[in-house]
Amino acid sequence: MINSIKSIIKQSIDLKKCIMEDDEIITQILKVVTIVVNSVRNGKKILIAGNGGSAADSQHMAAELVGRLNTERNPIPAIALTTDTSIITAISNDFDFSDIFSRQVKALANPGDILILISTSGNSVNLLKAAEEAKNKGVITIGILGKDGGKLIKLVDIPILVKHENTQRIQEAQLMIEHIICELVEQQIMVYS
Repeated sequence: MINSIKSIIKQSIDLKKCIMEDDEIITQILKVVTIVVNSVRNGKKILIAGNGGSAADSQHMAAELVGRLNTERNPIPAIALTTDTSIITAISNDFDFSDIFSRQVKALANPGDILILISTSGNSVNLLKAAEEAKNKGVITIGILGKDGGKLIKLVDIPILVKHENTQRIQEAQLMIEHIICELVEQQIMVYS
């Protein structure tokens, strides 16, 4: 059992080391930070969505931006599209579960806003439809994706791809990336506040 625990920890560390050494991922993270900071400075908001554990991650990321990570600062406008059970269940019931995010994007997003989609597979229909609706509205799309990025990788403006097959390890790495984005955005917002 102890060896199993150590093996799982090592897998997580090894994946994070691979990400640390991957210039493409680092470059994509920096692009995301720059775009988020510029959008926020221009009065735009960030919408975030995902399913399952990624739904929880979207809520966590929104909370870090609206609240704070390390420093007292003005709140950064971010909304997790996974939090309103009345909207989610009404859309699922009256339309279809595949519409839960796209209808919210249609209702809430404006040109220049940002939509961050978190997915380990990149193939959830509700995220694909949200990305398409975002494109229609002139919203900047970012994917924090796993495996090969699925169909979503071709629909987002900026993909950050965690190339791994194990869902748990992907989620751990995605959370690290989300924290890095929030931390760097917070630093940049503080510099220009």
